[in-house]
Amino acid sequence: MLEIRPNCEWCDRDLPPDAGDARICTYECTFCADCVDGVLHNVCPNCGGGFAPRPVRPKTPRRAGVCLVNQPPSDRRVHSKFTRAEIDEFCSALKDTPPEKR
Repeated sequence: MLEIRPNCEWCDRDLPPDAGDARICTYECTFCADCVDGVLHNVCPNCGGGFAPRPVRPKTPRRAGVCLVNQPPSDRRVHSKFTRAEIDEFCSALKDTPPEKR
C-alpha cells in the first residue's frame, strides 16, 4: 500500500491525498508536477528513476475497509537531503536518458 506522503520533497508544497499534480517514483519519493518538470527534469534525485502520477486513494469504501478512512495517508513530511546544486548536477546527467534505460 502506498504511503501517500503529504508534501513535495523539494518545495514542501502540500500534496493532499487527492492531489492530481503529485508525482512519485518507484520508491514513493514524492514531488509536485512543477518540481518534477521544472527542477528535476523527470529524474528522481534519490534513485535516478522517472516519475508517474500518484494514484488517488478512494475516499469512500467501495469495498469493506478499503479507503482513506481505513488506510489514512502519512502525516510525516519528507524533505530532500540534497542541495540544489547536487540535484542539478545529478538530474542534468540523466535527464536525456529515458527512465526505462537509466
